Amino acid sequence: MTLDARIVRTLGPFRLDIDLTATSGETVAVLGPNGSGKTTLFRCLAGLLPIDGGRIELDGEPLDDPAADVFVRPEHRPVAVVFQDYLLFPNLTALENVAFGLRARGIDKADARSSAASWLQRVGLADHAHHRPRTLSGGQAQRVALARALATEPRLLLLDEPLAALDAGTRGDVRRDLRRHLATFDGVRLLVTHDPVDAYALADRVVILERGEVVQTGTLADIAAHPRSRYVADLIGANLLTGTGSNGTITTSSGGRIVPAKPVDGPTFAVIQPHSIALYSTPPGGSPRNVWPSTVIDVDRQTERVRVRLDGDVPLVAEITPAALDALALKPGDRIWASVKATDIATYPA
Repeated sequence: MTLDARIVRTLGPFRLDIDLTATSGETVAVLGPNGSGKTTLFRCLAGLLPIDGGRIELDGEPLDDPAADVFVRPEHRPVAVVFQDYLLFPNLTALENVAFGLRARGIDKADARSSAASWLQRVGLADHAHHRPRTLSGGQAQRVALARALATEPRLLLLDEPLAALDAGTRGDVRRDLRRHLATFDGVRLLVTHDPVDAYALADRVVILERGEVVQTGTLADIAAHPRSRYVADLIGANLLTGTGSNGTITTSSGGRIVPAKPVDGPTFAVIQPHSIALYSTPPGGSPRNVWPSTVIDVDRQTERVRVRLDGDVPLVAEITPAALDALALKPGDRIWASVKATDIATYPA
């Protein structure tokens, strides 16, 4: 199953003009600053906004093609949406909310309720079938919204900031649940997010939108290594490392050891901002907890800053000043030491 879209849509002074493809079983995250076109893209795919030009095709079936006078209305598209605030009906129970989409497609009440109960069982909420949204936690409401979307057996699933409404304390657990449930969906999956950790955890590929255009696409690691704009450098340029926390240390799959300020246990993301990394031509004195021997892979000198890509047990992208670059005389192939304060390492459950 494949989504193949060429979308052109003008809204006042704003123009969205992009090509987008995604395949079955693939999760694609769409990131971009406010006003970049993420919402317009999703509205066009869902059929809430017709396109001015181009063509939206899902598994060979046209959903929107102005040149051929084809436009499939939202309720007839094999597309489901999980909205940022979930949009659960407050007067309906969790079971009735999940059954709603099925009933809207003409399925009789008994069969719709039976299918809804099965989906609530799959997302671990069978015991909450008769609870109304106001009695559910944020994570539970998100799972009800996901069950409602998947119950209609869509071929394209759109998730709009699916974790944004959650507090930091529950986001990690819900992120893991969401990743597990998405893995069971065989269709095309697209999600909008502002959080690179969500993109790293949930997506196979990232698409960056700016000013209505795709400016970069690829894995998050590829984009972090080669940012093509200030937005990408600021948002995706953070070093995102994965490992397992134990006894005050995070150990990466390559054997690197990271010591955060607060001990963590289990699978963990460690986030290090490039400007927090200090570089030394010789091992730094004292007893810093995070010092890694590295090899300079690339030096990208810009007007006000220099990004230095480092390889080693803990691969990093550091950001230093032009003066520091001149003092260190760095070039690809040089051996160097990178150091980061433990307090400059942010951690999230993986």
